[in-house]
Amino acid sequence: MNAIISIANLSKTYASGFHALKHINLDIRQGEIFALLGPNGAGKTTLISIICGIVNASTGTVTVDGKDIVRDYRAVRSMIGLVPQELSTDMFETPWATVNFSRGLFGKPRDHAFVEKVLKDLSLWEKKDSRIMTLSGGMKRRLLIAKALAHDPRILFLDEPTAGVDVELRREMWDVVRAMRERGVTIILTTHYIEEAEEMADRVGVIAKGEIILVEEKTELMRKLGKKQLSLQLQIPLTDVPPALAAYDLHVANDGHELTYTYDTQAERTGITALLNDMRAAGIAFKDLSTTQSSLEDIFVDLVRQKR
Repeated sequence: MNAIISIANLSKTYASGFHALKHINLDIRQGEIFALLGPNGAGKTTLISIICGIVNASTGTVTVDGKDIVRDYRAVRSMIGLVPQELSTDMFETPWATVNFSRGLFGKPRDHAFVEKVLKDLSLWEKKDSRIMTLSGGMKRRLLIAKALAHDPRILFLDEPTAGVDVELRREMWDVVRAMRERGVTIILTTHYIEEAEEMADRVGVIAKGEIILVEEKTELMRKLGKKQLSLQLQIPLTDVPPALAAYDLHVANDGHELTYTYDTQAERTGITALLNDMRAAGIAFKDLSTTQSSLEDIFVDLVRQKR
């Protein structure tokens, strides 16, 4: 799949000397949902701001659909919609007026049918004539998305788009995002709700301390790095792991009523059969067992911890 955004050797150092980004190399594919994950201060917003022309890079280049973001600024900006973290709207305006105004800023002709569809898709139509100051926090957040979509961009950046939005409305918003992806829009999102990235993203990038430490297909990432945990409910509780089972790195939980064993699903042998045999030899009986898979959040936390 062709790259619609290409980032090469991108760095950003602020006047204070802070290195926000360090030699970023990244291609984002046309029509994908790319989730950029990282802790606060990792460089996510700085990276997005450079691509969108809000912050100047110190070194490196960025091209969007083959156009340099500096030399071809107007052409690039017309292809991009940005939903920032911070609420930034005229509180005395109405959703209808502000979305139409945003569309006009990009030189787009009036299209009331298009604006109506955007507002309806984001459950804002009934509030189209209300002053923005009267809207709930979730509605204001959705209005930022409506403004970003006003000029029908090919690329949409969502920087923490669902902060302050309740679960039901969050899912409605992701339905809109999926529909946009089906129309060929490329979507780059940052989020603290890692379950959303796990559910929505095609690929995941992890950034820490200004460096991209991993970019991977989501399914492949979870296959490679995901681990499973076997939980054994014991018939008789234990206070410690017996020496005969020390090699399995077991953990006693639930007041001694449970043993947990973590294993690599990609290993040639999981060790489960040997563990059960050795437990039987040690006289440890269990009444039930279950397995759980590492989530994307578990993987993310491990990667960031390793970077430290």
